[in-house]
Amino acid sequence: MILRVLFVVLVLLSSEAVAAAALNLVATSASMGALAREIGGDDVRVTVLAPPDRDIHQLQAKPSMIRALRSADLVVAVGAELEAGWLPVAIPSAANPDILPGRDGYFEAAAQLDDLLDTDTAADRALGDVHPLGNPHVNLDPVRMARVGEALAHRLGALDQANAERYQARAATFGTLVAQRVAEWQRETANAPGVLLFHRDAVYLLDRLGVPLLGEIEPIPGVPATATHLKRLTDDLAGRRGIVIYPVFQASRAPEKLAGDLGWPVVKLPLDPPLDASGAAYLALIEAWVDAIASVPE
Repeated sequence: MILRVLFVVLVLLSSEAVAAAALNLVATSASMGALAREIGGDDVRVTVLAPPDRDIHQLQAKPSMIRALRSADLVVAVGAELEAGWLPVAIPSAANPDILPGRDGYFEAAAQLDDLLDTDTAADRALGDVHPLGNPHVNLDPVRMARVGEALAHRLGALDQANAERYQARAATFGTLVAQRVAEWQRETANAPGVLLFHRDAVYLLDRLGVPLLGEIEPIPGVPATATHLKRLTDDLAGRRGIVIYPVFQASRAPEKLAGDLGWPVVKLPLDPPLDASGAAYLALIEAWVDAIASVPE
């Protein structure tokens, strides 16, 4: 009996030691959280700051964010100023110097890529919610996300050298799976007529699939659509085939009206997977977008 009790105690202590050794990752979005879980596996704990049903542009720093950042070993951000309205406030407030930008505890997805889209945007806030460093919405391109995963594996390995090979192996496996799925998705969407987006948040996916972007409901990024702009879109696209896709956090009135006037299907989809997602749920999100894009009737 005593030996059995000692065995149970040792198992519990061992489990606590393993849990204590896990890196504490804080991801700014659910997509970054999914990638962190996929690459980190059981060697990390992941907290996500931005709910997937909220517009990450419009968030504000909250005490819960600051508490999470205070104990973080690594911040996994999207970057390219996507979180500019709240993350630069939350990180200094956390009093955790290891996660300040420029330190090993701070990681940006966009900074790992040299092929961001929309890099010719003027740095003028009069033009709306612009991102002069390039379009930050890389999360809807699984190929770029796989490349970010490779960079994340190296960063995790630098912070946790004992598990470096495990991180790199997971990143390689994810990259192989992505390559297979993307080839399938490109075949499925080969004849897709195009998509009208609300905001330029899915242009990376459309570019990856070779699907035309037919326009955006926002006349200026972050500015609500006007009747004049909607009328212009309707006139320009009349008689063509396509689909309207808009994110779950946007109001439905403008996209639904536009789709009705054009006689097009309209779909509301999330831009991020569920809060607790890993790689499989992230790829399921991309699958949902592919299914919608490929569903336009002849």
